[in-house]
Amino acid sequence: MKWNGTKSLSLLTLTGVLLLSGCGQNNNDDSAGNSGDAAATGSASASGSAAASSDAGAQTDTTPIAFSFFGADASPNWNNMQDDVGKAITAKTGVTINAEFDVASGGGQSKIALMAASGQYPDIIFAKGELGKLVDAGAIIDLTDLIDKYAPHIKAIMKGSENRMKYSNDDQSIYAIPTNGGVGNQYFDATGGFEVQLRVLKELGYPQIKTTQDFENVLKEYVAKHPTTDGQPTIPLLLNGDGWKRMITITDPSVNATGAPGDGEYYVDPTTYQAELHYKRPEERDYFKWLNHMYNEGLLDKDTFVEKDDQYQAKIASGRVLGLISQEWEYGNAENSLKSAGKNDETYGHFPVTVNDQYQEHELQPFGVDFYGISITKACKDPVRAIQFLDWIASDEGQVLVNWGVEGKQYNIENGKRVIPDDVLNAKVNDSANFAKTTGIGLYTAFAPHYGDGVKDSTGNYYTTNFPEQIQASYSDAEKEALKGYNVTTWKDLWPQDLPVKEWGALYNMQVPTDGDYAVIYQKTQDIVDKSIPKVILAKPEDFDKTYDQFISDLNKAGAEKMEATYTDLVKNRVELFTGKDIK
Repeated sequence: MKWNGTKSLSLLTLTGVLLLSGCGQNNNDDSAGNSGDAAATGSASASGSAAASSDAGAQTDTTPIAFSFFGADASPNWNNMQDDVGKAITAKTGVTINAEFDVASGGGQSKIALMAASGQYPDIIFAKGELGKLVDAGAIIDLTDLIDKYAPHIKAIMKGSENRMKYSNDDQSIYAIPTNGGVGNQYFDATGGFEVQLRVLKELGYPQIKTTQDFENVLKEYVAKHPTTDGQPTIPLLLNGDGWKRMITITDPSVNATGAPGDGEYYVDPTTYQAELHYKRPEERDYFKWLNHMYNEGLLDKDTFVEKDDQYQAKIASGRVLGLISQEWEYGNAENSLKSAGKNDETYGHFPVTVNDQYQEHELQPFGVDFYGISITKACKDPVRAIQFLDWIASDEGQVLVNWGVEGKQYNIENGKRVIPDDVLNAKVNDSANFAKTTGIGLYTAFAPHYGDGVKDSTGNYYTTNFPEQIQASYSDAEKEALKGYNVTTWKDLWPQDLPVKEWGALYNMQVPTDGDYAVIYQKTQDIVDKSIPKVILAKPEDFDKTYDQFISDLNKAGAEKMEATYTDLVKNRVELFTGKDIK
């Protein structure tokens, strides 16, 4: 099979700091988280498994080799492959990864911009949204032939989704293999939405929380009864306005709460594919008016737009924050502190809240196989060995190791089933940072495509540890009690079911112009959003409409409509590439 390859527009990036250089060579250097269109959704297909098995011997070279790597996401628990999983990977492949991760921007913008300017690159890179900058610089090699010749496991996993790896209609090269999501993934739990402390839910008798008014009523009632927590003022609602995290807790939720699919800074009409900045939707004006109301009522923390992320996390870890609007990964470290302190009743339940009951929450709408991915740069002197390494991680053996750990240490086989011992599960749930650092579980998924939650291997076991029985076993007693109070087994049971797969995939992964009018206008509009959203939320109620009108006017004056037209064309081209539709 031959997958063709081609060049396009790439993703807007910011300016730079640091760089990674170096390249893999044979030596003895031992230093150092949706269902696809045709992807498996139950068990891995027999033909795919057979293909992978028959080619499993393709990688025979296990002599020691080191590859340099840069990851655009932070990885605070990375232990230089001295964890259990890392040691096992090196023993099986001979590969050591000398890794550096972004710790400044959270997206690799600065470092990757400097790489592109300097021409010095690591061997392998997880570039996240900055891939386009590297493609434009000629830094990334086309993986089409390498996959075809040396990567049977990758081919098996991506079978049926080949078009979704291609860069664009104009350039159908494969510059990145999707890795930060699971092929055939099913959602078994919800970890986002609107959060309420479990103690609040219990005391109020597990009240209905479906609309923003319901959410507000719960917070208001509880704080009236308990104005202080451990001697400090109780905080009804806390949001994170520090830098890019305002998207996670403030602006992205405005889309979810008004019944639209989440597509970054844009709303895409599912019928016409017309795109516009989502803030322009009248429904979202209503959402921000509600946040303005919450602030003026004293329910939204007054320091939302002045405190830093560490201050925000510290408030959550204090146990006095009743409500959040976020994602577990965003506040997870603070919640883990509560768990470690035995304060499980001060952790959070999740609800699909909308502005009113006319909307259906779309946060868990699947977008198919379309994720940020792993790339090999022109600096790598042995791309064949590199792709073989990535392919081994994609093998059944590699996926089980990366997700479950080492047999006999992190899991056992009982009656043909992989089982996590109670003490291991307890450490995984209640001491997650130390668990990840020592075991390496969860630290290597970015290195290869993999099957998602709900997909089973040839032994009838799930590839991942996120499946209903395991998820339910990981809940604390307080969380189990809350779920029982709502007559559900997981939080996901509260969310809308069976939403259609997005034809345009995940638009955060779509490459857009990195220079010219689009890039300039986009940055201007982002600056306007960053400055205007606090003004809108903090305005006096009588000034809200005037302030919001000025916000939209400023966006249009900056050229938003021209930018939206460009983006609409890109979306239409993407739908054509992914679906084969002819969109005029």
